[in-house]
Amino acid sequence: MRITAVETIALSDMDFEETGWVGEIADDYRRLLFVRLHTDEGHVGLGETYPRPAVDAETVHEHVAPEILGRDAREIEGVWRDVYRHANYWGGFGGSEMRALSAVDVALWDLAGKRAGLPVYELFGGPVRETLRTYNTCYEGEFSFMDEPVELAESLLEEGIEAMKIWPYDDIAYENGGQYVSPGDLEAGAEPLEAIKETHPEMDVAMEFHGLWNAQCAKRIARYLERYDPMWLEELLEIGSLEAYAEVARSTSLPVNVSERLMTKYDYEDLLSTVPVDVVMLDIEWVGGLTEARKVATMAEASQVPIAPHNCGGPVLHFANLHLGAAVPNLMVMESVRGRYNGWHRDLVTTPAEAEDGRLLLPDGPGLGTELSETVLEAEGAERRVTEA
Repeated sequence: MRITAVETIALSDMDFEETGWVGEIADDYRRLLFVRLHTDEGHVGLGETYPRPAVDAETVHEHVAPEILGRDAREIEGVWRDVYRHANYWGGFGGSEMRALSAVDVALWDLAGKRAGLPVYELFGGPVRETLRTYNTCYEGEFSFMDEPVELAESLLEEGIEAMKIWPYDDIAYENGGQYVSPGDLEAGAEPLEAIKETHPEMDVAMEFHGLWNAQCAKRIARYLERYDPMWLEELLEIGSLEAYAEVARSTSLPVNVSERLMTKYDYEDLLSTVPVDVVMLDIEWVGGLTEARKVATMAEASQVPIAPHNCGGPVLHFANLHLGAAVPNLMVMESVRGRYNGWHRDLVTTPAEAEDGRLLLPDGPGLGTELSETVLEAEGAERRVTEA
């Protein structure tokens, strides 16, 4: 099964007013880059990355395509190694290279499943669970976590979702660059969490910080939040000094979650050997695709650490995460955004992912279990680019 063409599709230049895709939905569409690998057997593999489609498309066609055209699509590990080594030789592997490689790797696994007639998770050894526990990252919806946290929590509980993620300290950090947090700031940032836990103690609440704080502030925030027992503290510091992160992690009894911003097994080996991390977060479309995500999950498992994958991209990432989450033993919980898998994702693929009673259901088709919809493939203004062998 030889790779005969590499195709990218970006929606960033579309006139979304004509489609009815406006506001936050249009912004999300503009962040996506779809990658399709065509083969001499007629199978087409689907991948995706985000959030820099123009840069990443250039990297796919100028760097990755020459390395993979004509290759046997079954050589997933070999393709990964050769693409990585080629870029690494010329000065290191950066964000764009990793995003491009990740998209191609997911497409190769999709091809493998289609050729075998099996879901990808069957190729990974079969499922260890039939559904995935999920938490909702509260980007959008009827209720704001800052203004209506209890109502938001209740709307999730009504759907059977018993965990959520909020980031109420971000605006405080933006005001002073994350260099100082006052007693009043500590109290104000905790108010949504306090309201949710007082009203619905059964709701697990993860606290996200987007790497905005320095170590001193992170310690103070962590100590203050211990009284509310959040599910975890995510990305308290920007990724830099792992020793500083280790110091913060040791200063709190709360679980520390790090970090979708790391790439490859090498970064995660450094993390696991330096920081007493409680939850490992990875992003399939940044870390190196499903090939590398499985290795990171195994490394975390060997350290008795669960994973909680990042899942804030498009529908292909969501499907890839379903397959990874089905097959790895140490999945703690899968991130999701209900307004995406129940909303705009459904316009982009032929078979949308489903959820039931607050659990994410596994795909049952071959490969990833879905394809790009005609809405995408025939979209006027979509930027399609093909490099052939």
